[in-house]
Amino acid sequence: MNNIYLPHLMTIEDIYEEAPDVRTFSLAFKDRALADSFAFKTGQFGLYSAFGLGESTFCIASPPTRKHGIQCTFRKSGRVTGGLAGLSIGDTMGFRGPYGNWFPLDEWKGKDIVFIAGGIGLPPVRSVIWNVLDRRDEFGKITIVYGAKTVADLVYKSELALWDERGDVTLVQTVDPGGESPDWKGKIGFVPTVLEEAAPSPVNAVAVTCGPPIMIKFVIKALGKLGFADEAIYTTLENKMKCGVGKCGRCNVGDVYICKEGPVYTAAEIKKMYDDF
Repeated sequence: MNNIYLPHLMTIEDIYEEAPDVRTFSLAFKDRALADSFAFKTGQFGLYSAFGLGESTFCIASPPTRKHGIQCTFRKSGRVTGGLAGLSIGDTMGFRGPYGNWFPLDEWKGKDIVFIAGGIGLPPVRSVIWNVLDRRDEFGKITIVYGAKTVADLVYKSELALWDERGDVTLVQTVDPGGESPDWKGKIGFVPTVLEEAAPSPVNAVAVTCGPPIMIKFVIKALGKLGFADEAIYTTLENKMKCGVGKCGRCNVGDVYICKEGPVYTAAEIKKMYDDF
């Protein structure tokens, strides 16, 4: 009988320092056959092991269109992520997954897509962004609104520069008031406010958002003001994920078990789960 909690062994091939205490790992499967057969869909998540310390849950931050291994991005914030942050290139760690549902890209063909992210909420959105850009001719206009507390807290800075240079992407970057640097050329303001100022059209469009829960709440409200239907707004509740397989019971919101049914939901579904959205 297979052990559902047994992780795959992964080698850390590269490490990128994204922001203070935020790192991206490029991971490769030690099992060559698994490396060749592994597949996932954008929005799915995994559990990442620091051996002897436990597991931590976060998304697969790379797109399924890039076949060489996977990437994860995390903030050092506790025992497990602290253990992961202490690893180096060439070290071994664990991964199990993919788990959960995914963003329905095939349903979005021909539509404009608006991506809205805040801080460390960009990694799951980044997976969707690159998936869409790797299939660019299948979609309409692409708008990305991304912000963080300070300039230093912006992650994937080199990729933000790449998106900004593309002629087929509109990128709007912002930092909270007081978080700008002397050479900052982007917006200054909170993500929901900047989103309203950017005023993307809701006609034949969908929106994807992730960030702190309070940001998601106000982004959904801002999108509603702009005319987006709740069914056209998608987010991910990966921060609610626990064991990944719905066994421990700690992922529930009412009678919904996020590990089994999520992490991707529309705003319409979110509002049925939470009274304050």
